[in-house]
Amino acid sequence: MTSTPTSPRTGAEAERRVRPTPLADRALAPDLARGMMLLLIALAHAPWFLYLTDVGASPMHPADGTWPDRLAQALTIVVVDGRTHTMFGLLFAYGIGQMAARQTARGIPADQIRGTLRRRHLWMLVFGLVHAALLWQGDILGTYGLIGLLMMPLFFRRSDRTLGVWISVLLVLGAAGMLLSMLSTLLVPGTDAAAAAAASQRVSLAEPSALLASLIRLPQWLFGLVSGVATLALPTVFLIGLLAARHRVLEEPQQHRRLLTWVAGVGIGIGWSVGLAQALVHLGFLELSNPSLLGPATFYSGIFAGAGYAALFGLIADRIRTRAARESLPVRALSALGRRSLSGYLAQSAVYAPLLTAWGLGLGAHLSSWSAMLLAVAVWLATLMGALALERAGRRGPAEVLLRRLSYGSDTQSFQAIHR
Repeated sequence: MTSTPTSPRTGAEAERRVRPTPLADRALAPDLARGMMLLLIALAHAPWFLYLTDVGASPMHPADGTWPDRLAQALTIVVVDGRTHTMFGLLFAYGIGQMAARQTARGIPADQIRGTLRRRHLWMLVFGLVHAALLWQGDILGTYGLIGLLMMPLFFRRSDRTLGVWISVLLVLGAAGMLLSMLSTLLVPGTDAAAAAAASQRVSLAEPSALLASLIRLPQWLFGLVSGVATLALPTVFLIGLLAARHRVLEEPQQHRRLLTWVAGVGIGIGWSVGLAQALVHLGFLELSNPSLLGPATFYSGIFAGAGYAALFGLIADRIRTRAARESLPVRALSALGRRSLSGYLAQSAVYAPLLTAWGLGLGAHLSSWSAMLLAVAVWLATLMGALALERAGRRGPAEVLLRRLSYGSDTQSFQAIHR
């Protein structure tokens, strides 16, 4: 049996369709932001695994601790909590916008681009399901995949004005939901939403049977999948990311310096101000009738903080102009991890879950806030070094390679292209 040779024309079209962006041509700001974002994700997830501690006013954070513990808690509440998923979501949408723009510039039909994105988002759902079943109920990949499936058919190639209107609508609806949630908390002062949320999430972490823990995680993941869309924060930053990608805000920061400065200052200012109030409540310096009152505001302010963080890295990238600065070790390492953010994200769970859960080694029962923070930094540094090693070897992240291969189907040239 002989195979039919691929015509030069067909081969050229396939190569044009799937060729990944050369690393040298990639914009610096998104990769820097993704690399640093993974540190924030590691810090955000670490407190979840302290499954034997009693939580305080902030979800997942212990109510007590030594002064290093309290310092770690305050820093995480102000800077990290409720911010990582929105920053990740914005950068996810920005990447979609970049991908669509590149393929459009190569003459790829819109229907074909939609099909590629649809397959990509479906496979992200599958990745999320497997991630939750094996390791981590707090998976966010499935939620991003679902948002992509829902939002791209509605907003692909819509005008800037339409995107702007819907961003405004979602911000208003999100603010209304935040106020209603805070009002209900005031009307029912006896409820402790933080403790209830922590108790439900820690069930699988404290379960000594790996099989039973997996069965517990899946319903938790499904609930998070739906709530991640319904709470509107992620759909909002998704549209912000698409709009920013259209205007190459992070790829050409020098052209948008004033906008980036304004978004970084206002966004981070709002996020940190609300986070500081939440930290003061958690540490006992500010008393409220219900300690959970500020929870909805912390979550909503994450929209602004996430956008602010992304803008900040745009400004940082604008400062890194010389070849020597771009080739410095910190920049190369952060960029390398940012280019492999999916692999880095999954690697964190591959370390955390077996090491910290009761069905693994159970070390989460012996850590406190400060030691969990140190572990988070160590895990992130390990992924940073791993990504840098892959960069030097000229290899992409394994999860990125697999997702790209699945997204482009059985085209063998696509698989060859992504391994260059």
